[in-house]
Amino acid sequence: MKIFLRVAFFLCAGLVSTHLLANEPKEIFWEDLIPKGHLQINNQDAASHDGSEQNWVQPDLNAPVVPELNNQTVTLPGFVVPLEGNSEIITEFLLVPYFGACIHVPPPPPNQIVHVKIKDGVPIESLYDAISVTGVIKVETWKGDMAQTGYTMQAVGVAPFEL
Repeated sequence: MKIFLRVAFFLCAGLVSTHLLANEPKEIFWEDLIPKGHLQINNQDAASHDGSEQNWVQPDLNAPVVPELNNQTVTLPGFVVPLEGNSEIITEFLLVPYFGACIHVPPPPPNQIVHVKIKDGVPIESLYDAISVTGVIKVETWKGDMAQTGYTMQAVGVAPFEL
């Protein structure tokens, strides 16, 4: 039922391709982006606004990724850090696991950030709200002013995240 509602949202919003309908996305979560057996510190809990600029440095730039995810059609929930767009639509953003990552606190490790592009853009009503992004994920590095990522995604749809 959840997948049906998500696809129905994409169809109504005009944000889905025929490829998506033929290839049902696999729902993944942030822990799926970390290889099994790799221990990683939760940067959200460790983040501090006090002290030197060293607290704002992105940790573990060599954090391992999961090669098996490469070129899979997936749906991943998260929060938006806008990179490109205007006041109405966003065409490029970072998808992060918690609100404020890369803006209010130091960025998470690269294996916990996805660089997302969506061809025609998508309206994002509030950066405080979690969303689900569907598209083809790639295991590749992207570097920007705010952070380095371990994954990129060409999105075909964005929907409000629902439990």
